[in-house]
Amino acid sequence: MSDMQKTLREEVTLSGIGLHTGKEVKLTIKPAKENTGFVFVRTDLEGHPQVEADVNYVVATERGTTLEKLGVKITTCEHLLAALVGCDIDNAVMEMDASEPPILDGSSKYFVEAIESVGVIEQSVAREYLVVKEVLTYSDPATGSEITIIPSDTYEVTTMVDFGTKVLGTQNATLKNISEFKDEISSARTFSFLHELEMLLDHGLIKGGDISNAIVYVDKDLTPETTEKLKKAFGKDNVAIRPNGILDNLNLNYPNEAARHKLLDVIGDLALAGVKIKGKVIANKPGHYVNTQFAKKLNRQWKLQKKKNVPDFDLTKEPVFDINGIMKLMPHRPPFLLIDKVLELSDSHVVGLKNVTMNEPFFVGHFPKEPVMPGVLQVEALAQTGGILVLASVPDPENYSTYFIKIDKVKFKRKVIPGDTLIFKIELIEPIRRGIVHMQGYGYVGDTVAVEAELMAQVAKNKVD
Repeated sequence: MSDMQKTLREEVTLSGIGLHTGKEVKLTIKPAKENTGFVFVRTDLEGHPQVEADVNYVVATERGTTLEKLGVKITTCEHLLAALVGCDIDNAVMEMDASEPPILDGSSKYFVEAIESVGVIEQSVAREYLVVKEVLTYSDPATGSEITIIPSDTYEVTTMVDFGTKVLGTQNATLKNISEFKDEISSARTFSFLHELEMLLDHGLIKGGDISNAIVYVDKDLTPETTEKLKKAFGKDNVAIRPNGILDNLNLNYPNEAARHKLLDVIGDLALAGVKIKGKVIANKPGHYVNTQFAKKLNRQWKLQKKKNVPDFDLTKEPVFDINGIMKLMPHRPPFLLIDKVLELSDSHVVGLKNVTMNEPFFVGHFPKEPVMPGVLQVEALAQTGGILVLASVPDPENYSTYFIKIDKVKFKRKVIPGDTLIFKIELIEPIRRGIVHMQGYGYVGDTVAVEAELMAQVAKNKVD
């Protein structure tokens, strides 16, 4: 799967009825530029206000997830968002002339088919991920619902549902990879229990519902009074209970369709975290409230990860340069060569590593009883890592050296001591021009920034005697 952002190749339009509003709505899903994310636009309101698919705008979770920004609402957004995630899209604008997308058949199927009809294209900016490195959990004691995420190289979701009813029983569903969403999950339709449906009808909700877009599990006796309500609501001459406990003639797409739809809802609600996820989600009795509360937790974790800007790397991977490769590029030699290997290298960034041991010569005199790596040497190590970025781009690096012009905004945020592994990440602030290199550097110990600095250096050709 590509690590570049994606959007639709061209716009596509669907029309239908909103489940809860009962209003006809036209939805146009449009391509969007990089880093847009998912944005709803209300074309029926003055100024065409926007509401970003951001979990911090969630205001209600009864029978669907509702977003509100500056008084503008988007209701029941989860099925559409699940389709976008399931189609591996990062950026899209959804224009609607009502507050609620069309319910269609109560699943994500028709959204997915519409997106596939116009195609998906790669964009020019790399994706960012929330990489789950530790177990995170949210639980709701009132309902017994719990969602957990554990580390995984891909986005996986498992749902377990148990509503305490004989007609539905206990069901599980699992999505091993988001690429399976279309075939395994997208056609799982929304469902309700008869007692819930009756209550919603009494309160004037589900105006756009009919038996074709909601599975109704009959968990109580179908009285003549209830039968009349349903016939009127669904515009049917008769309603009946199938042997499997489902109302009327609707056939299940899967025996565990309820659990699959709950999985669909989880994907749609977690899209509100605002970032692609690398982790395995395990949801027990999920619902929109617990889903969105967990999405808030993931959103906070993502913001913290971005703030720390910790590079995600594999220490077991073959390095780009080992110490011998570094010495072919750099003029520095022990004891003043302060990087041990290079883990990543591109035109605009480099990641290097130094194992800090008690054998470092500077520990002899730099607080022998409380050994601490001198801050100036941490900055020098940052600079040497930046030197790799520059010298790896010239054909004859042995004929060049890099010299400091400026060091700015230096911060030391924790002590570096024997036993630490320092990871240096250097990124170009602007393209190299006339031998001047402007870089931002960070040094990490674990997931904590130990040192950071803005560096400027000049690449100069060595004088020949």
